[in-house]
Amino acid sequence: MAVTWDVAALDATKTVGSLSDVITTVHWTASDSETVGSGDSAVVHSGSAYGSVGLSEADSGSFTAYASVSKDNAVAWAKAAIGSDEVTAIETGIAAQITESKTPTKTSGVPW
Repeated sequence: MAVTWDVAALDATKTVGSLSDVITTVHWTASDSETVGSGDSAVVHSGSAYGSVGLSEADSGSFTAYASVSKDNAVAWAKAAIGSDEVTAIETGIAAQITESKTPTKTSGVPW
């Protein structure tokens, strides 16, 4: 199991000083899953999180043009802006969702 980080969207400002198309916000998703069993009896347990994070002001010395930004760039920027402690908390929460799916502690419905 390894959490997969992705980017749902990027927000950008057309002009900031001398820079154009400056990414200001990353809308991210993080997910993981675990398959228990095999064949027709296989059950997939999954967990996910999503959010958005604002980025620091663009630095002209390390600026990446919008058209040159990769998913890996955006994920790295989002994780850096979120901070390592919160990234760990998000990934731990996703693992907890999978554990809850595999061994539920709550139920909903009716007994009949």
